[in-house]
Amino acid sequence: MEFNWQSALLDVALLWMLTAPHEFAHAWAATRLGDDTPRLQGRLTLNPLAHVDWLGTAIIPFVTALLGGGFLGWGRPVQTNPAKLRGGVNGLALVAMAGPFSNVIFAIVLGIVARLTLGTVPAVAEFAVTGMQLSLYLAIFNLMPVPPLDGSKLLLALRVPAFVYQELARFGFMFLILAISVYGAGRWMSEWSYYGARLIFRVMP
Repeated sequence: MEFNWQSALLDVALLWMLTAPHEFAHAWAATRLGDDTPRLQGRLTLNPLAHVDWLGTAIIPFVTALLGGGFLGWGRPVQTNPAKLRGGVNGLALVAMAGPFSNVIFAIVLGIVARLTLGTVPAVAEFAVTGMQLSLYLAIFNLMPVPPLDGSKLLLALRVPAFVYQELARFGFMFLILAISVYGAGRWMSEWSYYGARLIFRVMP
């Protein structure tokens, strides 16, 4: 097996860049819904260092990218207080969905950058396209209904019993590792993000 160290390092660097708006979106949505917890904890910022989880934002994404079986990574979760959120668990679901939504928006922005620089600065365009696909990958990945990912908050909004959610949370990390490294979920999400990027380019003027 050949290891692509340069590609793995690039993926980690892009993850750092994409984690900040993702976690900021969570913090911003929670603040708009009445919960000041993220602001008090210094998370209402685009500074990447405020959102880094060294295991999830550096070590694990580097290893999974190096092995080539997909990409697994996350930022430091934004803490919220459902008791303060307007809408309770429904508000919690809205806060959770703000993260993947920000990834889609950022992918569109990177697509515009790629289109504008394609003929003048090809290296920038290539970097933007890679970031675009990774941003869509992260959106899809975070929509998986597995704790602690954002998609799992939809289970709470659907009133899944707390004990069921807690059992899922106990084995969530193991499930994600198996899904990406053994069952090929990482490759499927990579393909979906590729086709998503093509779709964005197709609708651009």
